[in-house]
Amino acid sequence: MYKKMVLAGVVGALLTGAGHAADIQGGPRPYAAPTPFAAYSWAGPYFGLNLGYLSGSVTNNPTDPAGAAGGVQLGYNWQSGSLVFGGETDLQISGADDVLAPWKFSNPWFGTARGRVGYALNNILFYGTGGLAYGGLELEHAGLSETKSHIGWTLGLGGEVGLAQNWSAKVEYLYVDLADRTYFTGTSNGLESGLFRMGVNYHF
Repeated sequence: MYKKMVLAGVVGALLTGAGHAADIQGGPRPYAAPTPFAAYSWAGPYFGLNLGYLSGSVTNNPTDPAGAAGGVQLGYNWQSGSLVFGGETDLQISGADDVLAPWKFSNPWFGTARGRVGYALNNILFYGTGGLAYGGLELEHAGLSETKSHIGWTLGLGGEVGLAQNWSAKVEYLYVDLADRTYFTGTSNGLESGLFRMGVNYHF
């Protein structure tokens, strides 16, 4: 009797092990949740904030204004496959200035209105951008000052990564050229600058 019980136990253990092996090899795979960026979409409107650093030079003048710049951006994207295109506008407050006696030039504000064209690798976007630039320059010389608004152009490159479906972060470089205007000194001055900035966007 004892031998029969032992034999029955061994057979039962072997059958149980075979059943587990079958489950491992041929059974259904456990459920795997989709990744957060399985179908990331860049399409639609967005709004965001940015902060960066501007460094430039005033044409026909020895000053080289530089300083921090920050502001807001608003845009809209369309997407067709991996192609992403749209438009963006931004407005910046700038602390860029330079003093070289008897001159002081400041760039207290500027903005852009640009087109964007890019290529998306799921939640990663690389793009080029360009369009209209505008901004203010202030000249101080010999106790006098004058402020003028300038219009020009901008061109740049950037990269953006989706952190979640509604949030993204970007890094961007813009070359900004504000065309010359004549000041009370009788000299035509403008600003040529490079802007490096980082920002975040909320996608609606």
